[in-house]
Order: sequence, then C-alpha cells, then structure tokens
Amino acid sequence: MNSAILADATDKNCTRGRQVSETHTTNPVFPPGRYGRRREGRRRRVLPIAILVLVIAASLAVTWKLYQRYGQTDYQAQIVGWRDPTPTSLTIKFTVRVPAGAAARCDLRARDYDGNVVGRRTVTVKAGPDATTIEAEEPVTTTSRASVGDVLRCQPAG
Repeated sequence: MNSAILADATDKNCTRGRQVSETHTTNPVFPPGRYGRRREGRRRRVLPIAILVLVIAASLAVTWKLYQRYGQTDYQAQIVGWRDPTPTSLTIKFTVRVPAGAAARCDLRARDYDGNVVGRRTVTVKAGPDATTIEAEEPVTTTSRASVGDVLRCQPAG
C-alpha cells in the first residue's frame, strides 16, 4: 500500500521524468542587473509632441512674414526691351502695374555680354489719376557697353 501512495504522489509531481511546478507565475523574474533597468509605466511623449508643435508654429510664422514682405505685390514690373546701347548708357523700356493713381520706385540694372553689372539706377514713375499701368522709358548710365537691361523690382514710392 505504501508503494501505491508513493506512485500516486509522484504521478502528480512528475511527468515523464520531469518535475512539474505547482505554482505558476505570470511575470518572469530576471536576475538583478543582468538585463538593465526595467521601465515601469507608459513612455511620456508630451515633450517631443510639444517641441514638434513649436517648430511647426515657428515655421508658419516665418513663412507668413516672408510672404508679407516678398510675396505677391500690387507693384509688378515687366521688361519691354531696351534701345540705344552706347559705351556710357542704355535706355530701358518697361511697364509697371500699380494701384490706381499710385507711384512706384523701380530698380533698373544694365549688364554686359558676360553678365557683369555695368550700371544701376533707381527711378520713380507715377501713374495718372485712374491709370493702373505705367509705361516708362529710362536711361541707365553704364561704365562700359551694356547689352541687357533688367527691372529688378518695383515697390511703392514713398
């Protein structure tokens, strides 16, 4: 009888020569210091998200400021041509679209065949009381013979 109780007891604790544990743990226990420090809780993502929002806001602010300064304007110039290139001057023909009755200050530039700047001039042109387009023809003094005339930009005079 003794052997029957012993056999019954070993059947509960052994399976084909292996020991079966009666207690089951859900979280494994690792040796301390072997796998580094274990993080508890969720990771905090507030700081990276806040930095991303600040970078996007700063980018939008810079974009808005640059558009206000250099974006679409009411003063748009178009080169029509140039004539009378001499060793000392070039006459540039251009048109400027402006608000009705406004004046514009335009930067003109003359260049030689190699693309070097040989003359600059800033001129002020004024539209009639109801006119929105100014047709102008202005000479630019040059240091050598120019081949190309440009209107760099036009802005409100004042």
